[in-house]
Amino acid sequence: MDYTTLISADQLQALVASDRPLMVFDCSFDLMHPDAGDQHFAQAHIPGAVRADLDRHLSAKGDLKAASGGRHPLPPREAFALWLGSIGFANDMQAVVYDRQGVNYCGRLWWMLKWAGHERAAVLNGGMPAWYAAGGVVTSGQGTPHPPHDFVLQPERATLVSAQQVLERLDSDRQSLIDARAEPRFRGEVEPLDPVAGHIPGALNRPFGANIDDDGLFKPAVVLRAELIELLDGRDPATVVHHCGSGVTAVPNILAMEIAGLGRQALFAGSWSEWCSDLARPVAKG
Repeated sequence: MDYTTLISADQLQALVASDRPLMVFDCSFDLMHPDAGDQHFAQAHIPGAVRADLDRHLSAKGDLKAASGGRHPLPPREAFALWLGSIGFANDMQAVVYDRQGVNYCGRLWWMLKWAGHERAAVLNGGMPAWYAAGGVVTSGQGTPHPPHDFVLQPERATLVSAQQVLERLDSDRQSLIDARAEPRFRGEVEPLDPVAGHIPGALNRPFGANIDDDGLFKPAVVLRAELIELLDGRDPATVVHHCGSGVTAVPNILAMEIAGLGRQALFAGSWSEWCSDLARPVAKG
């Protein structure tokens, strides 16, 4: 069985025991303390897991060939494929990604793998806390290197949208924007990270944490579907473009819509940090 959205801790334990081609990625991170992810990994991680750091591996800061703008620009697909191959990831592998921050960061790698054409990628539902709760074993240290392998890019299975494309469709019924940032940031009351406060005009707001229940797991599909349909209020799910502050926390909303049976929508990876970098682009508040 291939896992393409979520995988439970019990299912991952069974997958590890099956000896199927598998690579597990620890994507733990903390925006305010960038070294925290490495520290957590060194203290405890799922055996065999590979470190995937938002800044070092999943972003291309300062790269003129970056695939997007914003605070966490996407690396070119070709560069991403080279990194995957360098850590031993192959096209026949099942990928499982996790973090310790409520799918705040691991969704980035899940989306990037789809973008690279690799469909066998799943998020560990509940992350590291769920692994502990299921009695999963952990190990410490820097991790075990895997022999390099060739990873071959396939046709994209995820859609990337640029700031210009968002702007061109701003008043069109062909685009429905969903912003995953917290409500105060969306309304423009506070802005701790970017130079301008507010949101893209016409955007809807669904903070990414709204997809998670009190146990730290994604809400059931039927609940997610009802909430998202209510949010869209008649808009076609196929027109949705997801964004957030820098294209990272928007992904849990993409994943939630897929779990809910509403398809896989586009990502504006540059998100608010790229949008507000050009003062000619319109800004809304409230």
